[in-house]
Amino acid sequence: MLRIGSVVLGVSDVPRAAAFWMEALGYVPRDEMEDDWVVLVPAEGPGPQLSLGFSETPVQEHPRVHLDLYAGDAADQSAEVERLLSLGARRVDWDLYPDDPDFVVLADPDGNRFCVIDTSRGADG
Repeated sequence: MLRIGSVVLGVSDVPRAAAFWMEALGYVPRDEMEDDWVVLVPAEGPGPQLSLGFSETPVQEHPRVHLDLYAGDAADQSAEVERLLSLGARRVDWDLYPDDPDFVVLADPDGNRFCVIDTSRGADG
């Protein structure tokens, strides 16, 4: 049976993206970082790998695939959003928010969209 080994993001600047995601998630490079590729893994314990590969493909305004980052509750979500913004993320003017959303849409320094989820409202993956 197959299993997911790594989530891969295309980025225009691998070292910059790696610096952001390492700080955001507490990850470290699995092997020596290359100019166009790196695989990041949790610094402690198991967890999904995040691979960053150089790409010249433009960022999608409404991506078909994105990361959901889980926060414990609304206060944790708010604190994490502010922390990620301080690391270089930016808010996305998301036109598809439902009424009373449990998520906030951000973009990493390369423009890749991701969500920060308030899991106290029922998100379970």
